[in-house]
Amino acid sequence: MRVAVIAVGKLREAYVRSGCELYVKRLRPYYAVETIEVRKGSGTTTAAEEGRSILGRIEPTDVVWALDRTGDAFASPALAKRIADLERAGHRRLVLAIGGAEGLAEAVLLRADLQWSLSPLTFLHEMARLIVLEQLYRAAKIARGEPYHR
Repeated sequence: MRVAVIAVGKLREAYVRSGCELYVKRLRPYYAVETIEVRKGSGTTTAAEEGRSILGRIEPTDVVWALDRTGDAFASPALAKRIADLERAGHRRLVLAIGGAEGLAEAVLLRADLQWSLSPLTFLHEMARLIVLEQLYRAAKIARGEPYHR
């Protein structure tokens, strides 16, 4: 299965960029992972502009999970099971959408098959990307019964 992380903006912090690169590398044996960065919006329509950019990168057959603080939270084993279930069902691509400072546009949330909350805490969207990649790696290890997640 392919996994696409569609995120608003570029990673500015070197430590976050380094961490993301590390987890993308670690994920390669498990998933074909691509990171797609869309431009930040401008002015008062920021989230709407960003939403259109995100939706333009989503294919009709994609399974889309929107990262949103009001979404469903999962323990790591439950997340691993959900992703494994998608693979077993034959889904070709899982898209994880990460919004900018204003969150995701309503249109993206409506397109999403699932709204996923990493935590009730608020994170920088750059940190959210790193956490998502780490959790994907953890889920892959759990699903295959490999050590890492303890």
